[in-house]
Amino acid sequence: MPVKGFLTQEDFEKKVDLEEIETVIVGFTDHYGRLLGKRVDAEYFIESVLKSGTHGCDYLLTTDMEMEPVPGYTYANWELGYGDFHMVPDLSTLRMADWLEKTALVICDIFDEKTHASVSVAPRSILNKQLANANDFDGLKCFAASELEYYLLENSYKDAFQKHYQDLTPAGYYLEDYHILQGTRNEKFTSTVRRHLKNSGIAIETSKGEWGLGQHELNVKYAEALPMADNHVVYKQCMKEVADAMGFSVTFMAKFATGQAGSSSHIHMSLWKDGKNAFAGDQQFGPVKGSDIFRWFLGGWIKHVPDVMPFYAPTVNSYKRFVDGSWAPTRLAWSYDNRTAGFRVVGHGASLRIECRIPGADCNPYLTFAASLASGLAGIKNKIEPPECFVGDIYAAAHLPRVPYTLAEATALFEQSTFAKETFGEDVVKHYSHFFKTEQRAYDMSVTDWERKRYFERI
Repeated sequence: MPVKGFLTQEDFEKKVDLEEIETVIVGFTDHYGRLLGKRVDAEYFIESVLKSGTHGCDYLLTTDMEMEPVPGYTYANWELGYGDFHMVPDLSTLRMADWLEKTALVICDIFDEKTHASVSVAPRSILNKQLANANDFDGLKCFAASELEYYLLENSYKDAFQKHYQDLTPAGYYLEDYHILQGTRNEKFTSTVRRHLKNSGIAIETSKGEWGLGQHELNVKYAEALPMADNHVVYKQCMKEVADAMGFSVTFMAKFATGQAGSSSHIHMSLWKDGKNAFAGDQQFGPVKGSDIFRWFLGGWIKHVPDVMPFYAPTVNSYKRFVDGSWAPTRLAWSYDNRTAGFRVVGHGASLRIECRIPGADCNPYLTFAASLASGLAGIKNKIEPPECFVGDIYAAAHLPRVPYTLAEATALFEQSTFAKETFGEDVVKHYSHFFKTEQRAYDMSVTDWERKRYFERI
């Protein structure tokens, strides 16, 4: 049954003929998870892009946040002339961008212009490789959901920029977790986003106030991992553009303000085979029943967090979220329905799944899902046992291993990881290590407001 908002090629061409679609956004994500690409005339899309794809500059997989071409990459650099890569639309992602007038959107896979091979360092390629590994291993399919949190602000993006992101006004003035009254005050924005997402092929479940001032969460239905990652990208794009059009702003920073709750992207994941949840089983593991696949997947996922941590927490800001007692996990342990745990097991039977609470809202979903799936598959292949189920306040369990404190620490572990190199390829590890180091270096060289406040007069 067709999903509302998605378009078959036939439906798309009819809408173009009826002038209901005039523009197609042809996009992909960079390392940060930002949607990049170009707008294409709908008729030209049918004539050319639909058949042959289009092109983009390969520097887009080496740029920093400011779109500067960063030296030191093997994949693309000045010496190689920054040529093109081939953007091939995945027509299963073709949908209405309901929040935009007469506009459709399609997500592309990235291929080498000369060899026609998939570009190994492109985020969607990295996830596709791990999904293929799961299928090849035992016909396993990966289902996932990402729970994105964000802060809604009454300032427009332009106003926030001109104020140097200081003294902004949250769309809430008390902690509003689950409060219907405060949620109602923001319903003009939130209901608009829910409607547009639903009309753009993304099934909506719930929205609610969160624990920070102006913080919210909007949840969408789980799906196979690749479509879920695509939905994650579309969700963020829709929300930012709706906010911009309404004179608001939203931020997906992992830690928007000192003393406020961080914004997470909790990842729910399970493996399925022959239409059934492969995690379900009758064996008792602490307070939960499950299969060996469930147990080993959990064991591998926990064990390999240090190997892939930058794929969960990719920015300097990411690590400021990991504060004890702040709803963000700080230690590597699992528990059943315990929000102090890095890994929270929830559901039972066909709904049994693992929630990893480590990723922040700033994560790239393709990289996060790929790291999660690869770690779990390694657990199954190597029969990695998880630690004992922890009962109690994990924040108080100082003996448990902790998540890395900084991006620099996490990058060093990733760069040296044999697991990461064997799983993703040495070229991918080298490429992303350089990316994360560049991000860290940019921060290290910047003078911050904290420094001026601390040292200007008193040093």
